[in-house]
Amino acid sequence: MGKFDVFLCHNSQDKPAVIEIANQLKANNINPWLDKWHLRPGSSWQDLLEDQINEIRTAAVFVGNSGLGPWEIEEVKAFLRAFVNRKCPVIPVLLPNAPQKPQLPVFLEGLMWVDFRQHDPEPLGQLIWGITGIKPDLPPLIPNKPPREEKNKSPYQLKIFQFQTAQISLTSALLGFVKKPEIKRITKNADYFAQDLGNGVVLEMVAIPGGTFIMGSPENEEDRSSDESPQHQVTVPSFFMGKYPVTQKQWRAVAALGKVNIDLESDPSYFKGDNLPVERVSWNDAQEFCARLSRMANKTYRLPAEAEWEYACRGGTTTPFYCGETISTDLANYNGNYTYGQGQKGQYREKTTEVGIFPANPFGLYDMCGNVWEWCEDKWHETYINAPIDGTAWTSLSSELRLLRGGSWVYYPRLCRSAYRLNFSPDYSNNRNGFRLVVSGARTL
Repeated sequence: MGKFDVFLCHNSQDKPAVIEIANQLKANNINPWLDKWHLRPGSSWQDLLEDQINEIRTAAVFVGNSGLGPWEIEEVKAFLRAFVNRKCPVIPVLLPNAPQKPQLPVFLEGLMWVDFRQHDPEPLGQLIWGITGIKPDLPPLIPNKPPREEKNKSPYQLKIFQFQTAQISLTSALLGFVKKPEIKRITKNADYFAQDLGNGVVLEMVAIPGGTFIMGSPENEEDRSSDESPQHQVTVPSFFMGKYPVTQKQWRAVAALGKVNIDLESDPSYFKGDNLPVERVSWNDAQEFCARLSRMANKTYRLPAEAEWEYACRGGTTTPFYCGETISTDLANYNGNYTYGQGQKGQYREKTTEVGIFPANPFGLYDMCGNVWEWCEDKWHETYINAPIDGTAWTSLSSELRLLRGGSWVYYPRLCRSAYRLNFSPDYSNNRNGFRLVVSGARTL
């Protein structure tokens, strides 16, 4: 082999997941070629890629949630054909968020997949085997028992739910040059556990896979703020996150538990409804809610770190919104009198909406855009200079203000962007502020 053992071929939107796998390969003494690491700024990527690929004997082709492989780029397709023509192994790899039935181009059909959506057999070992030709020690297969039963041995008793997420594409109108957004809905599955709060009230916590992502917004993102800079790479361990913001019936169930530090109002919300998100709760109130629930459930419920929140909101995407370059009031509850990018005006509902009525994001989380702002654990810092890169909350000295994310029913769509940041005093509450919960320690998907 040459300097590199394997060429990692992927779409840019899947880069965080591919970087995580690349780091795992390096830890197993395999040297991957990855554009982020090995394309020199200012060089011709085609010339440099061609020179280096000629020295590599294996390619791994990654497919993520879009279902589109990097072979959609003609130059990359030519490079992959070159591997096939040289009779070099080409390994299709399904990332954890890949669709159920991804498609390969004809010249790659018939090849064995490595599937990171499954754990039996262990996918990293399968990938290493495909690259090196040496089969590592793998966990034994469990005969006559599906992988899902193994997952359910988790102390969290994981179950599966099916959901729809959405992508917005901009297409030219027939009678002009104005671009009109089209919404594509995609069916996916995710794992979760259910926390019983008593009296038939349940809190659903979705498993979020660990990974690496770029936090903050690029300088060319429309309506970005300076506090979203500098962009920086963050590696987030796996965790569980509330499928929805905490609802009013969930709030009442926990507020009825014994006091830990402060009193809680049993029905604080301005807009009333069991399945509406709770609002008019402060950061301090949310902390007391977490403390009471943690004591009752014997596990640590907490507010998300800001990095966890943005990672979960993006769901593997890099666009301003999880759904694409713009947003629609068909997908979220915000002030539809205003637009973002090539989006169009829509409804202004002037109140909160029941959780879960819009499509989820790619991780299966609902209402991450709009409805209510969501408190995070972190203190406010005006930039990301010296921010943690391990997914933990940033609580070192700075302002006593606390972070909120996600936008709300009353605000403009630009404030619903995945990177947008807001702050308030920890004792402040209004009918736009709510929260959702996190539990550490989800299995890696």
